[in-house]
Amino acid sequence: MFGAHFYHKQIRNTVIAFGTIFNNINIKRLDSSGNPLQKIRVPLSYAPKEKFIARLDQNADLTGSNLTNWSGSVVVNADNANGNYISWGVREFGMAAMMNGMVLHGGFKVYGATFLMFMEYMRNALRMSAMMKIGTIFVYTHDSIGLGEDGPTHQAVEQIATMRVIPNFQTWRACDAIESAVSWKVAMLRGDAPTALIFSRQNLTPMERTIDQVNNIEKGGYILKDCSGDADIILIATGSEVSLAVDAATMMSDKKVRVVSMPSTNAFDDQDQGYKDSVLTPGVKRVAIEAGVAESWYKYVGLEGGIVSMTTYGESAPAGELFKHFGFTVDNVISTVDRVLS
Repeated sequence: MFGAHFYHKQIRNTVIAFGTIFNNINIKRLDSSGNPLQKIRVPLSYAPKEKFIARLDQNADLTGSNLTNWSGSVVVNADNANGNYISWGVREFGMAAMMNGMVLHGGFKVYGATFLMFMEYMRNALRMSAMMKIGTIFVYTHDSIGLGEDGPTHQAVEQIATMRVIPNFQTWRACDAIESAVSWKVAMLRGDAPTALIFSRQNLTPMERTIDQVNNIEKGGYILKDCSGDADIILIATGSEVSLAVDAATMMSDKKVRVVSMPSTNAFDDQDQGYKDSVLTPGVKRVAIEAGVAESWYKYVGLEGGIVSMTTYGESAPAGELFKHFGFTVDNVISTVDRVLS
C-alpha cells in the first residue's frame, strides 16, 4: 500500500470517471412546438474530460513542494520495502497517526511534512502525540499569505496560534536558514514531546548574528537587533516578518528600536524570568508582527501594545501584493509604532 499513490486508487478513479461521464450531459430548452431553442452543457465539470483522464496518473505527493527529501532518502514502494521515505498522497491524518505509531514502536526519529493549512486534518494526531509525550516532528511549509496565488483555502491564518496552545507541544517558525537549523536541532533532541517546524514558501533574507545570538535562538526568543541605551519600542516578529521588523527599525532613525526574533513562543515561555526580562524589558512598549491572527501576541505586547497581523482570511494574488494589501509594510509598522507611543 506504500508508494507514490498512497490512497485508494480504485475509488479515486471511479470518482474521476463519474465526473467525466457527467461532463458530456447537455440540457435542451424547447419551445411550445418542441423545437430546440437552446442547448446548455451541464456545468458539473471543472475542466475538459481529457484533463480528468490525465489526472488518473497524477501524483498527489508534496515532496517537491515541501522539499523534505534529502540525499539519503530512499522511497518505500512496491519494489523496495527497505527505504526510509514514504510518499503518503492526500492522507494527512493517516500520515500523522502512523508517524506517532512509528515513534511509539521505537528505533526511528520520525518526521512528516505537508502544507501548514493541512494540519487541520491532523489536529487530533498532534494532540495525541503531546498527550503520549513522544517526540514526533511535524514539518509544515507554505505557512501564510506568502503562499500566494493558491488563495485563502491554502493560506494558513489561525493555525500557528492554535498549535501554540497545545500543552506539551513546541511550535517553531524560523526566519532564515540559521534559525531553521537550530529548530531542527531542538526537535531532534526532544524525545518526550512533539515539535512543529514551520517554514515559508518564499525565500527569506538571511540575518546577521553574533555567536551569542546564535546560541540564544534555542531559547525561543532573542535580541536580533538592538539600540544604544534604553529602547523606546520593541518589535517582536517571527518567520518571514522578521526582515520586515529589521527594515522598519532601520527606517525609524528618530527612535531607539530593539528587534526581537521569537521563533518559538513555547520555548521562550520556558525560560527563567531574568532572561525573558532581558529580552522584553519591562515597561517598554511593544509591537508584534506576524502574518497570522493576533491572539497569541497579547501576552507579550499587552493591551497598550500594537500588533500587525491578519484579521481576515487571505486572497489569491502574488505574495508581494498580498503582504502590501494586508499591511505587512514598513510604513504600516512605523504607523503602528507611532500610534502605540502617542
